[in-house]
Amino acid sequence: MKDPGYVYILTNPSFREDWVKIGKSSRPVNIRSKELDNTAVPLPFEIFATLQTAKYDKVEKLVHKTIDRLTDLRIRQNREFFNVAPQIALDIFRDIAQTIDDAIVTEYQNNQPVRQYSMADEDLASESNETEGNKRVGSADAVKHTKKPRFKFSLVDIKIGEELLFIPSGIKVKVASDDSIEYQGRIYKLSPFVGTFLPEDKRNQSGAYQGALYFTYKGVRLTDLRFRKEMESANNTPE
Repeated sequence: MKDPGYVYILTNPSFREDWVKIGKSSRPVNIRSKELDNTAVPLPFEIFATLQTAKYDKVEKLVHKTIDRLTDLRIRQNREFFNVAPQIALDIFRDIAQTIDDAIVTEYQNNQPVRQYSMADEDLASESNETEGNKRVGSADAVKHTKKPRFKFSLVDIKIGEELLFIPSGIKVKVASDDSIEYQGRIYKLSPFVGTFLPEDKRNQSGAYQGALYFTYKGVRLTDLRFRKEMESANNTPE
């Protein structure tokens, strides 16, 4: 099987806010972004997000094609620069990731990973998908991957009875068990709840959703809480 590579979204402080570079690399993207730091641009590129997969060649073409279908957003037809907001490009990454078994999406701030999730995470594909995730963050500088359990509230110290906010519509729900929530007297797992109550204009074509990505606890997204816990655990683990 082909080794995984990366499709990346890069921004640049010297560009307009809605300009991005979307390309691919067989090596870590921080290396690629440094290679692009030359006299052609006044300031270094910044990593906004990456999608890691063995199918990175095909994914890069699919991302470009998807953006091209929206409208003529390429700044120059033979280049990898697009007149599109980075967040829109990231949404395309997320949708594509939900159709690829080995896809891992990582979001960055200040060139450091701040959030990471994969098709195999938690219940992203559906409630019937029992596949475990294959990643764990080892440090802010290097992301290491290993199997991890499906999302449970105990992993982020959330107790039964606590209140969560469903981001897309502002619905408030309560934690009913270690892996379920209660709303209007009914019990739901996270992903099926998202599939049921997500507004039509926010749905994707696959109908697959990472449940924890759509809820916050005390203002913090569940996926971010898990990421922080993994960071703390990794940093406290003796080498």
